[in-house]
Amino acid sequence: MNPFFRIEMLPAQQGDAIWIEYGTTRTRRILIDAGPIDAFDDVEAKLKTLPDGDKRVELVVITHVDNDHIEGMIRLFAEKRQKWLIAPEDIWFNGYRHMHEAGLLGGREGDFLSALLHRRALSLWNKHFNNKAVSTSPRQALPVIELADGMKITLLSPSPPKLTNMAKKWVRDVDKHGLKPGDLDGAWDQLLNHTKLHPKDGILGGPAGIDEALRKQLKTDQSAANGSSIAFLAEFEGKSCLFLGDAHAAIIANAIQTLIPAGEQRLKVDAVKVSHHGSRNNISKKLLDLINARHFLVSTSGAKYKHPNKPAIKAIIQSSLQDPVLWFNYKSDFTRPWEETLNPNLRTYQARYPQNPSGGIGIEL
Repeated sequence: MNPFFRIEMLPAQQGDAIWIEYGTTRTRRILIDAGPIDAFDDVEAKLKTLPDGDKRVELVVITHVDNDHIEGMIRLFAEKRQKWLIAPEDIWFNGYRHMHEAGLLGGREGDFLSALLHRRALSLWNKHFNNKAVSTSPRQALPVIELADGMKITLLSPSPPKLTNMAKKWVRDVDKHGLKPGDLDGAWDQLLNHTKLHPKDGILGGPAGIDEALRKQLKTDQSAANGSSIAFLAEFEGKSCLFLGDAHAAIIANAIQTLIPAGEQRLKVDAVKVSHHGSRNNISKKLLDLINARHFLVSTSGAKYKHPNKPAIKAIIQSSLQDPVLWFNYKSDFTRPWEETLNPNLRTYQARYPQNPSGGIGIEL
């Protein structure tokens, strides 16, 4: 078997559900997020294709507590452990207790998932980080984790200040529901009554630059939840992809700068999973000028938040050193305008859409 590195953006509506397969002699797997609850049927269908006796997943990443990333994970882990569709080796998720232990201080859904992990899989929770926060550290090199068969993961985000910002939002959100941050018993009791997240049998069961007009349209995302997003560089057998979750552009740019080889101006990677579904708030000229990639992956139907934003996609196309290839997991009113024939005034690029009208698309690096 030749080495392989495959990425599939599942049809997660406005959210993310990313399935990665890699390996040399056997198939290894990574799952990033599981979309909103309304998309869980498609995530579940994918996981049910795993063969009996081989449901191992090297890493599960819950990037942050936005509903379009976390609800499917709550539903997935609400089953009793023996009925889980996957057998994870490690689960990355920053709950309240990790922020608190890190010297930091989300929301109710974050405590829902925390309660589930505490009861179902405490030993697996942030295992590679000694069960503490998945976070970079000031004035230290970016954390590097090696998974089975040599998959190298370099953590880019979040930073401690971004977790601090998220802590304040977490406290406000849980207070609205009569909870205290980290009150796992209280969250568990509420989760038992939050039926939409339950299993069916119950929870107990051209030019290189960007013009000035475009720069003005790219605004900085200050969302606390997005700022706390887990983002990383994955490298395997000479292939690589940036998985940016919903992370802030400034945090990613600062991290990438430390990875650029001496004498180079950009970090060369094969692909980028674009942050925040192609929102213009999470892309900056500084970030794009630090990346040399050919493939850009955008996960969204656009139906709820009208992503991707046109300035963001135009910025990606115009700033790329290579003729870029755009990958969309839906062909919708918000992604269809990027068919090449509709944009004759832009530099050469390609757009890829799902063959299945219900969405979902895969790429092999």
